[in-house]
Amino acid sequence: MKPTASQQFILALDQGTTSCRAIVFARDGSSVATAQQEFPQYYPQAGWVEHDAGEIWQTQLAVARSVLRDNGIGARQIAAVGVTNQRETTLLWDRASGQALHRAIVWQDRRTAGTCDALARAGHGELFRQRTGLVLDAYFAGTKLKWLLDHIPGARARAERGELAFGTVDSWLAWQLSGGRVHVTDASNASRTLLFDIRRQCWDEELLALLDIPPALLPKVVDSSGVITTLDSELLGAAIPLAGIAGDQQAATYGQACLSQGMAKNTYGTGCFLLLNTGQQAMDSSHRMLATIGWQRHGQTTYLLEGSIFMGGATVQWLRDGLGLISRSDEIEALAASVADSDGVYLVPAHTGLGAPYWDPYARGALLGMTRGTNRAHVARAALEAIAFQSADVLSAMEKDSGERLRELRVDGGAAANNLLLQFQADLLGVPVIRPQITETTALGAAYLAGLAVGFWHDEVELASMWRAERCFEPRIGNEQRTELLSGWRRAVDRCRHWLPAQ
Repeated sequence: MKPTASQQFILALDQGTTSCRAIVFARDGSSVATAQQEFPQYYPQAGWVEHDAGEIWQTQLAVARSVLRDNGIGARQIAAVGVTNQRETTLLWDRASGQALHRAIVWQDRRTAGTCDALARAGHGELFRQRTGLVLDAYFAGTKLKWLLDHIPGARARAERGELAFGTVDSWLAWQLSGGRVHVTDASNASRTLLFDIRRQCWDEELLALLDIPPALLPKVVDSSGVITTLDSELLGAAIPLAGIAGDQQAATYGQACLSQGMAKNTYGTGCFLLLNTGQQAMDSSHRMLATIGWQRHGQTTYLLEGSIFMGGATVQWLRDGLGLISRSDEIEALAASVADSDGVYLVPAHTGLGAPYWDPYARGALLGMTRGTNRAHVARAALEAIAFQSADVLSAMEKDSGERLRELRVDGGAAANNLLLQFQADLLGVPVIRPQITETTALGAAYLAGLAVGFWHDEVELASMWRAERCFEPRIGNEQRTELLSGWRRAVDRCRHWLPAQ
């Protein structure tokens, strides 16, 4: 149904790892218009991944303009804008010119693994974990920022003089959207930097000193839901409130209405991210999960326990682009379903190391268990199963941390459209896996946070009431078969760990 001129909407800007999207949401939580555009990926050398900051901004601006223009929606019909973003990706720019000094270093980038090892050997790993809730890993923004300051001539001196600004992608977008008037990040993104004390909720001077990062670089930390600024009116045609910011996985958790302690969701995107709501307390994980800030509203903080998997949908992309096994990503389900099982084949997609619960940057991918009877369908099925196996590892660790058995898992992301994957996930977990009617949950979460701030929606009770299941996948296998499958997977993972020598 075409939007009418009298309707009001929320615009969500969803800046992802491989594309930018703009989605317009109505009061019932439905998306009424979407625009999407991919942008280039850069791989300067093995293990390095970069984005061009200007290309991110121009692509995001282009889809924001097109989603309104192409659907006859006026800028004054937008009650607020919410931003959600790929997390940990690190930018450094000149405050005067607004120009980035270097390509953004992407969350997948492993160039600072050696720095993290050196910090751990010096005995600092536990301090970082206690303060930030994170493991000391190249995944996070802090050591990426250190690398930029170490490698761009004169950058650290300029940073100390207050000439430069650091931010994750949300900060970069807020800067651009406001015409350079605000330098902010929200609490959820700040909690992914290795620089932020998640309990005291402030930048940590001791951690900044360890990484030799000048405090003058840092953005102001604001609530995830609240009017931050207004957009430069020349961008979209009106000074629309920017009223919500959240990192993509926190936003997806919010969009899935996992608003109560004990609720969990898994997003099957480029990576996979399983998050469990732990309420008003940051959980101290003993199984290498991450404690992170979920969102902040009215100064009150909700915490999450998170397991991060680096290769989710990216595994399918590798089969398509790296091996040429399929020509389109959506072909994998039919190919994998053409065989009854993987015939004992395991694919461990440790192409950029292993995330939770292993945190091994020196692991590398492998295909194991092949025989002369192995064909491309078995490999395709092993790839899909690998996504579910990795998620099962994370959930097992979370249940040990929390001492509670999960009752259900809500799922979203591009690969959540794959029925074979979700059925296998339910089989491995032994609990129902539920796909919602609205699967654009990352953008929806950003919209919810922005909409609450301007009164577009009343409260979280209203948001939870709008969540609807589209399909529920019930477990179909018994404990004996589940144990056998998981045992084989863990033997395969062991073969891949510590493949490269430590730096």
